[in-house]
Amino acid sequence: MPTLLRPPTREYRSWTFDSRRWVQYQPLVGDIIITTYPKCGTAWMLRIVTMLAAGSAAPAPTGGRWPEARFRPLDATITRIQAQTGRRVLKSHLPIDGLPLYDDISYIHLARDGRDACMSYHNHCLSYTTGMLELLDRSGREDETIGRPYPRAPSDPREFFRDWIAGGMESGYARCLAELDFFAFQHSWWQERQRPNVLMVHYNDLKADLAGEVGRVADFLRVDCRGTLLAQIAEAAGFEAMRRDGAILFPNAGDIWEGGADSYLFRGSNNRWRDVLTQEDIALYEAKAGSMLHPACARWVASGRIDAGDPAEL
Repeated sequence: MPTLLRPPTREYRSWTFDSRRWVQYQPLVGDIIITTYPKCGTAWMLRIVTMLAAGSAAPAPTGGRWPEARFRPLDATITRIQAQTGRRVLKSHLPIDGLPLYDDISYIHLARDGRDACMSYHNHCLSYTTGMLELLDRSGREDETIGRPYPRAPSDPREFFRDWIAGGMESGYARCLAELDFFAFQHSWWQERQRPNVLMVHYNDLKADLAGEVGRVADFLRVDCRGTLLAQIAEAAGFEAMRRDGAILFPNAGDIWEGGADSYLFRGSNNRWRDVLTQEDIALYEAKAGSMLHPACARWVASGRIDAGDPAEL
């Protein structure tokens, strides 16, 4: 049984998640928890890590691993987690102070430039099915800290960005759907970057050197992944391969997004914000990054380890 170093020190509740649900989690030595702000490559890292844990590049479902997701029955989620064979893989969209911190569990934090994450999240929210929106509406109405239905995303991506940058929960929900402040989220994980059981990975580095980053994750997890297996996993983790296998990887995606897995794995590209945001918007983003993030953290979040250096050494 892993040793609990620190219980959660803050509660996070929104239409989509409730950090209190982690109380039902029964940890095992060797568990792996992937932590990301929404739309920073969660599915990508899940695919990589589940392949490493299985020692196989064969496509397999990756869902049912998100304890705080309040739109799914908690008992069913816990049962799916416990049913995993070998090393168990979970995911979370919580800052580190919302999670229990254990010694013999591996935490992989994946980051991305916030402007890229915001553009991807806009498509994510616009694609929700009617059934999913009804579930989120119910979550909001039933939670006394929220007390209202899920706010619909504006169709204009710039308007969405202006809501997003306002800070979500920290600004009385504004009218945004991000629900967590991006910069506070990244700061929380940056503070723990030198823990031996925390690995910081960046979306840009996965795009620049996928095989190299797969090998880096394998080394961190102490998984023997060399030669042919490494090449197979890197190929299977490519964007086109994941879209090809989307129906297997995400069999229930059609319940959440119109278009199913094709909507969930929309483009996987960066820099779409450059055609959307004004100079005023960009200045607002950079000012907030500068005020809330350490300069080294801000550089890493913007560009990744290859350009900014390894967070553990900064």
